[in-house]
Amino acid sequence: MIEIKNLKKVWEDTGAPVLEDINLTIQDGEIYALVGRSGAGKSTLLRCINGLTSYQEGSLRVDGNEIKDFSEKELREFRRHVGMIFQQFSLLERETVYRNVALPMTCWKYPKDEIDTKVKSLLELVGLEDKMDAKPRNLSGGQKQRVAIARALTMDPKFILCDEATSALDPKTTNSILDLLLEINEKLGITVIVVTHQMEVVRKICQKACILENGVIKAEGSVRDIFFNQPEALMNLLGEENIPLPETGHNIQICHLLNNASDGELFGRMYADLGIVFPIVNGTIQEYEKDRMGIFTINVSDEDFPSVEKYLNRKDMRWKEISARA
Repeated sequence: MIEIKNLKKVWEDTGAPVLEDINLTIQDGEIYALVGRSGAGKSTLLRCINGLTSYQEGSLRVDGNEIKDFSEKELREFRRHVGMIFQQFSLLERETVYRNVALPMTCWKYPKDEIDTKVKSLLELVGLEDKMDAKPRNLSGGQKQRVAIARALTMDPKFILCDEATSALDPKTTNSILDLLLEINEKLGITVIVVTHQMEVVRKICQKACILENGVIKAEGSVRDIFFNQPEALMNLLGEENIPLPETGHNIQICHLLNNASDGELFGRMYADLGIVFPIVNGTIQEYEKDRMGIFTINVSDEDFPSVEKYLNRKDMRWKEISARA
């Protein structure tokens, strides 16, 4: 488990703060997103987590151990079990796929037979067993990232840190890489921390997330709650236009999973149970991990609102009243 409390990081040369009062907990086995625009501090926070940069105040504990208290030897041993995946793959262009994956084990002087077994099993896991002797220049972007993922797994990491790992990939390839990360998380139980500005990445694979603005966490929690509650930090990041809503009555946003019922069934049951006709003024369907979620806004008159409110609460439905943003 990673526990961060009141963490502060300033640039040593200027004294300017880059991270302020960071508080978050990442449980073992989670896929957690650090989200924000360029310069928000998310990559710096990732570097604090893996011990590549220092922090001046607060606490950052991994499995109960304070990162800043590690000796150089302890820090090397800690990093040995942290896998890193980068946007630009960071492969050795003159070496084969096999040797790229084997590199961490070679540096740590593992026996050759152990290296061989591990590399071949990992290339099979990422679907590149037929590319063992290829050079990176002969691979697609998605294949290069699969090599990087296999390399990150060689030391049996407890954590994989992904720094904009899909930003250079097209949407179809991005989905295949995200599916692979999900598979690794589920099969191996590895904690995955994702730095990204791509909200489709957050929705597809992450259970929890925080949104950073200017080095400060502005929103944090489950991905579903963040997208349902739509905090200002999320809207700033998405840059969505204001949705025109009726100025009279009550605008009620309803959030529900589509796995068990369609939106037509949901609103059909509401009409049948309440006998109330209400317009749907906005709606969207979003993917969250393996689920599909409908987020719809209906307009209810002042007269009908008490009945609708009681009905939604009785059915344990997730809803809130919203107003047009200024």
